[in-house]
Amino acid sequence: MDLDQRIRRRRRRGVDRPIVLDYEPLNPVAHVQEPVGRGPILERLLDHLDPVFDGTVPPDVYIWGPPGSGKSAIVTALFDRLRSMTVQPHAVIHTSTRAQTVELPTFVYVDARTANSEFQLYHRVLQAVSSDDVPQQGVSTAELRSRLHDAVGGGSGVVLAVDHVDEPDSLTAQSLIDWFEPFGRSVSLALIGRTLQGDVREEWSGEEIEIPGYGQQVLIDVLMTRGSDALARDALQHSQARQIASWAGGNAHDALAALFGAADRADAAGVERIRDRDVEAGIEAVPSPCVSLGVVLSLRENRQRVLRELLDLDSEERDSVTVTTEAIAAIDDIDLSPGTVKRFLYELAERGIVERVSTSRTDGHGRPPSRVEPRFPTLVFRRLYDLQSHRA
Repeated sequence: MDLDQRIRRRRRRGVDRPIVLDYEPLNPVAHVQEPVGRGPILERLLDHLDPVFDGTVPPDVYIWGPPGSGKSAIVTALFDRLRSMTVQPHAVIHTSTRAQTVELPTFVYVDARTANSEFQLYHRVLQAVSSDDVPQQGVSTAELRSRLHDAVGGGSGVVLAVDHVDEPDSLTAQSLIDWFEPFGRSVSLALIGRTLQGDVREEWSGEEIEIPGYGQQVLIDVLMTRGSDALARDALQHSQARQIASWAGGNAHDALAALFGAADRADAAGVERIRDRDVEAGIEAVPSPCVSLGVVLSLRENRQRVLRELLDLDSEERDSVTVTTEAIAAIDDIDLSPGTVKRFLYELAERGIVERVSTSRTDGHGRPPSRVEPRFPTLVFRRLYDLQSHRA
């Protein structure tokens, strides 16, 4: 816990103190500077990146592991720290045997959930490596590729981490390999995903680093550390963190989502500590299997708005896609036609963000209607959306 958090905790201490002092440490997609319990994994990544300290880029690497294993948190923490070293373009390395000046590569992190086209990818990388303005319009993908080639060709190279590879509506590993093959040793790829797929696995010539799911004790430590940074003193009990960790099965995303929901529920109730029933409610608000909150937050705002309104509908208003569509489209300020709302719901169902669950009710002919159920952490999304939109 840093000094600002310690001061904030004391300022808010009192009879009517809130439980939640800062939502950000509980956010499942927030990345921390020091990932808890991941020292050995960080060492393996540093071993792979070791050539950069001699002035060369490392070979390509595929970093993989199950959902919620902390892949994004680990890579962003490491790349943020390494990128800060390249603010001064020349770094002096001192060891017991040498003192030499080397120019470090540029470290760039891109999330393929939000940069999910060749154009957007080149644009993000150019923004990171070039001091010139990079236009969004009036320039072709080929022109951006040429500019990027010129920008990285004469320097010390780029280590490019592309996260959430091979997800629906993101970028494939094969596309990334093909796009950057002409750059040769100027660009080293660090692809991050759940597993190498199909023919790519057979042909992959780079290295692989596996990041396993969290052990239960480490996950308890993650929850207690994040809880200490986010919550009032003694608001979270160790037994409650153990319960959440046991339920989550090594998935830190789901565990943090459950803790976030539990804390938010307790805070809304005006109690001083998270209750066991708050923990149960927090767990219940994380479906299994669960779509990552990062996928939902990468959606366009109008689709997020539809999801937010869906959460306020009662069960009867979610009894079928048609009924759900009519209920959402009837909201005064949503400014979306029924046809658009229905199209969004079908798109979201296709991506697995919501699920159409067949009901037992029929009207005597045709297929039974299907109710719309969210497949993402509902309490977390509700609160984060409301905070972002200043919604009461």
